Amino acid sequence: MGRFQQVRASLRRAYRAGRVSVRAARVARAEPALQGGEHFQPVLPDAEPAPTPVPVHPSTTSRDDADVPYSLRISAAWSWRLLVLAIAVYGVVRVIGILRFVMIPLAIALLLTAFLSPAVGWLLRARFHRTFAVVVVMVCGLAAVAGTLTLVVNEFVSGAPQLSNDAAKGVRQIQDWLRTGPLHLSDAQLNRYIDEAQSWITDNSSRFTSGALATAATVAEVLTGAVLVLFSTFFFLRDGRKIWRFIVRLFPIGARWRIDDAGQASWSALGNYVRATVLVAFIDALGIGIALVIFRIPFSFALAALVFLGAFIPIVGATLSGAVAVLVALVAQGPIVALIILGAVIGVQQLEGHVLQPLIMGRAVALHPLAIIVSIASGVIIAGIVGALVAVPLIAVLNTAVRRLNKRRPPSIPPGVEVVSTRQ
Repeated sequence: MGRFQQVRASLRRAYRAGRVSVRAARVARAEPALQGGEHFQPVLPDAEPAPTPVPVHPSTTSRDDADVPYSLRISAAWSWRLLVLAIAVYGVVRVIGILRFVMIPLAIALLLTAFLSPAVGWLLRARFHRTFAVVVVMVCGLAAVAGTLTLVVNEFVSGAPQLSNDAAKGVRQIQDWLRTGPLHLSDAQLNRYIDEAQSWITDNSSRFTSGALATAATVAEVLTGAVLVLFSTFFFLRDGRKIWRFIVRLFPIGARWRIDDAGQASWSALGNYVRATVLVAFIDALGIGIALVIFRIPFSFALAALVFLGAFIPIVGATLSGAVAVLVALVAQGPIVALIILGAVIGVQQLEGHVLQPLIMGRAVALHPLAIIVSIASGVIIAGIVGALVAVPLIAVLNTAVRRLNKRRPPSIPPGVEVVSTRQ
């Protein structure tokens, strides 16, 4: 080989070694970027820098939300959630209003079941058959109600003539006072006012007739509801455990423990409420009834029964039943005895509000007076007097259930394990 060829081979080897070293350097620079999952791109001298991302609040899900003020976003979130909740509550109220002839008897049946279940439990512990125990308790309850109504009707029939005479005397006394009192009305003026009242009654006789027809329809509805109450109470007392198990199984497995726990607490609160209300009503009726008997007020037993029933409607019922007792005392015995009866009614109500209610009811079903008034007003609007009767225990049950659901947490339950209530 000539000298020229040796120089040429050396240059070729040097060129190849340089290319290998350059390639190795490029691979070494590109390897970190490839390991991070990014593609290596050379930076061009004329390329513009990428825009800096705008920081967003953790509560936002897009950059558009970041442009809306935080207070406005929170207000809007609360507003649409409250709107959805209000629509749901309105829908439930509407459904209850449409089905009130079914829902109200079922609610009354639940109240009676909560009141009568301890008696059924006593008979079961005495080794009675469950169906027979339920029949015995319901027959005894119906006998007690029928006996009370019989006594009230008999007393009303026997005392109505005397009360009518007393009312006539009271009307004459009012007429004498209108003549001799500060108004100094003449006989012609009194007769004119009486004639106007009679003509108003004659002109509105059609309204009274339609009211009588409506009353007849109401009596039919009451009888139908009473039958439904009896049947529902019987099956609640006999098959309440099975019905509750069926309801619990409708929920997902993970929520059954909490639903069962809240249901048991609510049922216990309802039973305590009903039994405590019955005891408080009995004490009220006994106290006012003794005062009526002492002063020989007509319909003492009937008025005491009215006070007993009125005590089931907190605050409002006791006031109305006491007002009726005072009015009868005013007609029968005059203003002085009526004032004494009024004092007795106020004293019994103060005893109930400050001693009996906190002591007997307890804190488990305690409700704020504003909640009681609102619930009673809502019940009257939806279902009249019966709605006012069931509104307060319903709110008490819901209050207990919500507090139990928020307070307690279920333990870890293996998948597939089913927990249902074992109590009625």
